[in-house]
Amino acid sequence: MSSLTLSRYASRWSSGLRGLLLQRLFQAGLVAWMVGTLTFVLTRTLPGDMAYRIAAGRYGHDMVDSAAAEAVRAELALDQPALTAYLGWLWDLLQFDLGRSLVSGQPVIHELWHQLGHSLSLAVMAVLLSLLLGPPLGLLAGRKPAGLLDRGSEVAASVLRALPPFVVGLLLILLFSVALGWLPAAGHGRFSHNVLPALTLALALAAVSSRVARNAMAEVSESAYFAFSHTKGLGARLSFLRHGLRNAALPVVAYLGVQFVYLIEGVVVVETLFAWPGIGHALVHAIVARDVPMIQGTALVMGLMFVALNTAVDLICHWLDPRRREA
Repeated sequence: MSSLTLSRYASRWSSGLRGLLLQRLFQAGLVAWMVGTLTFVLTRTLPGDMAYRIAAGRYGHDMVDSAAAEAVRAELALDQPALTAYLGWLWDLLQFDLGRSLVSGQPVIHELWHQLGHSLSLAVMAVLLSLLLGPPLGLLAGRKPAGLLDRGSEVAASVLRALPPFVVGLLLILLFSVALGWLPAAGHGRFSHNVLPALTLALALAAVSSRVARNAMAEVSESAYFAFSHTKGLGARLSFLRHGLRNAALPVVAYLGVQFVYLIEGVVVVETLFAWPGIGHALVHAIVARDVPMIQGTALVMGLMFVALNTAVDLICHWLDPRRREA
């Protein structure tokens, strides 16, 4: 391959990559504005007195009276017009300032930075478990469609995908914590605390990825290029490794972007169920306490996480599929 051809190839690669990253950067800005605006409007329309809720979060429900609520209202300027408060939040966002928690008084970015680490560790473990469980089972089932393994995995995947995360989590707690006593039901600090919440998220992710991998493998097995690999003398193992695995992996990786929606949604439920100190757990407490900056910051981080994860999936697909690079 000549140097001119290589330079053209590199130019096309960098141009496509630059366009993808610029598109995702614009999407991140749009998501930040929409999520922040929506959470601001929804928290303002919730029933009840916001100042009383914040005072209860600070001092406890037994220590709150009307005087404490009025003091909080005056301190935080909660009686100012909604439009003024929204414009102030928008100006702070443009300066990358998420404000301070109305309950603790600490900068929102500091609290989120601590909680985000716990959520990311849980999410990474859940994704790794799902990749260990789902795609290998799907690839095996796809090599023999309508076989016993294919039908059994289809039934299991349908059941797991239909059950809500909190039901799966409760069943795992009853089995491994109550009945067998192998794992703790809640808490944080040891590796054993990670297993049940990560497995709760991983089972639903693996249920979907196994069927995607199965369908992709079945399609590859019926393709002309896969049949030709046998014709030219390659065995089943080499045909799978050279021609089947990479082509079957592309739909699985692409579908990870859709699965990340479930992962981010499930984190809120699973962290609350297992008392996991992540951003999902923090979001629930912030909503109860009407901590508007904390709600906005948490929702904003979760929205940007989705954009970042989808960008990573696009980059992997861009590398796996030469057709995208040529386009």
